[in-house]
Amino acid sequence: MVLAHGVGTRGDLPVLVEYAALAAGLVLVLTFVLLGVLWKTPRLTAPPPRRPLPGWLVVLLRGVTTALAVAVVVIGFVGPAETTDNLAPWAFYVTFWVGLVPASLLFGPVWRVLNPLRALHAGVAAVLRIDPERGVRDLPVRVGLWPAAVALFAFGWLELAAPEPSDPRLVAACLTGYAVVQVGAATVFGRGWFAHGDGFEVWSTLLGTLSPLGRNPLAGLEAVRPQPGLAAVVLVLLGTTAFDGLSRSALWATRSVLWATVGLVGVTAAVVGLWLLGTWRADPVRGDSVRAASVREERAPLPVAFAHTLVPIAAGYAIAHYFSLLAFDGQKVFVLASDPFGTGADLFGTADRAVDYTVVGVGAIAAVQLAAIVLGHVVAAIAAHERAVRLFPPRIALRIQYPVLASMVVLTCAAVALVLAP
Repeated sequence: MVLAHGVGTRGDLPVLVEYAALAAGLVLVLTFVLLGVLWKTPRLTAPPPRRPLPGWLVVLLRGVTTALAVAVVVIGFVGPAETTDNLAPWAFYVTFWVGLVPASLLFGPVWRVLNPLRALHAGVAAVLRIDPERGVRDLPVRVGLWPAAVALFAFGWLELAAPEPSDPRLVAACLTGYAVVQVGAATVFGRGWFAHGDGFEVWSTLLGTLSPLGRNPLAGLEAVRPQPGLAAVVLVLLGTTAFDGLSRSALWATRSVLWATVGLVGVTAAVVGLWLLGTWRADPVRGDSVRAASVREERAPLPVAFAHTLVPIAAGYAIAHYFSLLAFDGQKVFVLASDPFGTGADLFGTADRAVDYTVVGVGAIAAVQLAAIVLGHVVAAIAAHERAVRLFPPRIALRIQYPVLASMVVLTCAAVALVLAP
C-alpha cells in the first residue's frame, strides 16, 4: 500500500530490541505471579449498562457519518486518480480504520452509533416495507461472529495483499460492494446482523468493552460472553497486524500478490495455532471440574471461553502498529479535504499545508509502541486470571493458565520484535 506507516518509527527505542522484548516478557510473567498470590477469587462484577444516547442524537450523528461516507465514495470514484491527491484512501485506511481504535477505547462502541450502514438499511427496509428489526428470517445462533471474522480477513487481504490497495477507484468500489453485501444481509436477517456480520462494528464493540467511560474496563471485558466466531475475530486481527509488521520488515523481501496472500494466511494460521496450543483441552484439569466449567460457560471450549482476553492484546498491537500512521499520515486528510476533487480549491485553507513530522518524536513513538504491547498483554493476563478463578477451583485455576501464559509471552516478544525491529 502506498500509504506509509509513518516515518522513522522502527528501531528508535534507546535500548536493543532484544532487551525490550525480554523485558516485556518478564513483565508479563511477573504479573502472572502477582495475580496468583494476590487474586485468588473472582473480583469483577457485571458493569452497569451504558446509558443510551437520545434517539434524535443518534439519528443526527448517523446522518452526518452517512453523508461523509457517501462523499468519500464519490471522491474515490470521480476525484483525482493519484492516491497522493485523493481523499478516499486516506480517509478510509487512516481516519476510519486506524482512528476507530482510540475512539472506541475512549468512548465505547462508537461505530454501533455512527454506522452509516444502519441508516442505509433503515431506508431500504422502509422502501421494501420489511420490519427492520426482524428482517425476513432469523439468523442462526451458530453463525455467531463468523461473518465478522470473514469480513475482517477480507479487509486485511485488501490492505496487505491486493494489488494497488490504495487506488482510489478500488477503495470506492470496495466500500460500495461492502455496503451492498451488509445492507442486503441486514435486510434478510434484521438489523441485528450488523452486530454479527459487520466486522468494523464488531471490532469497535469489542474495543468498547475496555472503555473507562463510566465503568471498570476490566469488568467490561469480563462481561464479554463466549460465542461462535469470537476467537476468530480477534485472531484474524492479530494475524493480519502481525503480517503487516512482518511484511514491512527486512525479513520479508517479496511483494507479489501470491506470496503476500500466502504470508497473510500463514502468519494468521500461526497465531491461531499458538492460541489453540495455549488453550488446548488436554490440560491438567480432569473430571467434574471440566464439566462444571463447561456448563457454567455455556459449554464453551477453552479457546472460546478465554477468547475475550485477546481483545486487549489486539488493541495493544493496533496502537503500537498504527500510532505513527495516525500521527503523521492522518494529517493528509485535512490537507486533501480542502481540495477533494482536485480543482484547485482551498475550502479550509489547508490545501498547501505539508505533513508536520515533528508533532511527535521517534523516541516517543517507540515508547508508546512498547507500552501499548506490554499493557495490552498485562490486561489480557488479568482477564485470563479472572476468568480462570471464576470457572475453576483455586488449585486448578493457576495450572490451567500456564499454557495461556506461555502463548502470551511468545506473542509479546514477537510483537515487540516486529514493531520495533528495523
